[in-house]
Amino acid sequence: MPNDPTLGEVMRRLEDVRQDLKEDFRELGTRLDSKVSMERYQLEQQARDTAAAQLAERIKVIEEAREQEAERKRQDEQKAADRRAADRRLLFSAIVAPVLMLLLTVYIQARGAGA
Repeated sequence: MPNDPTLGEVMRRLEDVRQDLKEDFRELGTRLDSKVSMERYQLEQQARDTAAAQLAERIKVIEEAREQEAERKRQDEQKAADRRAADRRLLFSAIVAPVLMLLLTVYIQARGAGA
């Protein structure tokens, strides 16, 4: 019996174990309080999914607007090219053709075509 602990020592060791268990349970409670519940996680995930879907929709709208703007620019450039071609035809018919006709008339009169 010389190696057997006394009753007081057993009580002190039990009290130490009890204190350790209390501390461990307190730490577990703190850790559990810091964990996110599954319901909250799902709500946050749903909110993120909704935000991502809204962002994707917004990007799609912006891309469509840019494509429409690019198409309008192409159409405007085509119209401008058509206007330049029309201006060249107008320039020829309004200026060059009458000048040529005048020169032809002067040449014919100078040669005396009617005489």
